[in-house]
Amino acid sequence: MKKKKRITIGVFFNYLILTIITFCCLYPFLNVIAYSFSGYNAVLSGKVTFYPIDFTLDAYKEILKRSQIWLAMRTTVVVTIMGTALSLLLTVCASYALSRDYLPGRKLFTGFILFTMYFGGGMIPTFLVVKQVGLYDSIGALFIPQAVNVFNFIVMRTFFRELPRELEEAARIDGASDIQTLIKIILPLSLPIIATIGLFYAVGYWNGYFDALLYIQNPDKYTLQLRLRSLLFGDELNNSANLEGVGTQVMTQSLKMATVAVSTIPILIVYPWLQKYFVKGVMVGSVKG
Repeated sequence: MKKKKRITIGVFFNYLILTIITFCCLYPFLNVIAYSFSGYNAVLSGKVTFYPIDFTLDAYKEILKRSQIWLAMRTTVVVTIMGTALSLLLTVCASYALSRDYLPGRKLFTGFILFTMYFGGGMIPTFLVVKQVGLYDSIGALFIPQAVNVFNFIVMRTFFRELPRELEEAARIDGASDIQTLIKIILPLSLPIIATIGLFYAVGYWNGYFDALLYIQNPDKYTLQLRLRSLLFGDELNNSANLEGVGTQVMTQSLKMATVAVSTIPILIVYPWLQKYFVKGVMVGSVKG
């Protein structure tokens, strides 16, 4: 009876702690959504918490009327798709090749890649390299220099090393080359880890703004996050002729929060579709070092 009581109390405290942590994680997001849908007077008086007051869509109407937001959205989508595709291609090829024991110089190449995980050239040398190779002020500068993440490479290489070698041996006996083995046998078995690493890359490209801040000069090529940064700092609101007269309709704070919501919701929609692969891929790919 005492044991059952202790278990009940333990479960209660576990749920209590998890509820508090969940609320702490959700509150900032709910607060952003609430501000974006709240009326001018409610925002000005500071009454908004985690639910809208005086519900209105004026902030979203004002944001969606701006062509800069749509240009930034298009740039971000292009960077995310192209960057994720390139990163997955390079990561899969490198991790599969370096997971094979028969590859000459495997440890040397792996050491070179791991070296970059702890030591880097620095921001200024990287900027000079990007400028000298002609990537400055181009979309390619946002995903080519950071195409491979070493941590993702290690996780995927570990996953490939755990696959049964008998599958490759059988394919080799049937006359399949290494590329055919990778495409027809290894990749279909690796969907969980590919989806997981793809999600890591996609979220990174979607949320990245520092590379755009360094390498992009043309405002028409701004990413959504960089446009959001300009908006939060007030530059775009102060310089926009569309804001004239908006003070009686929408609070500046509501405009900022609406932009945050617009930039966050798309990636949140993608996550549930990959969640089942996400958990399985991380667990399988991290069993061994």
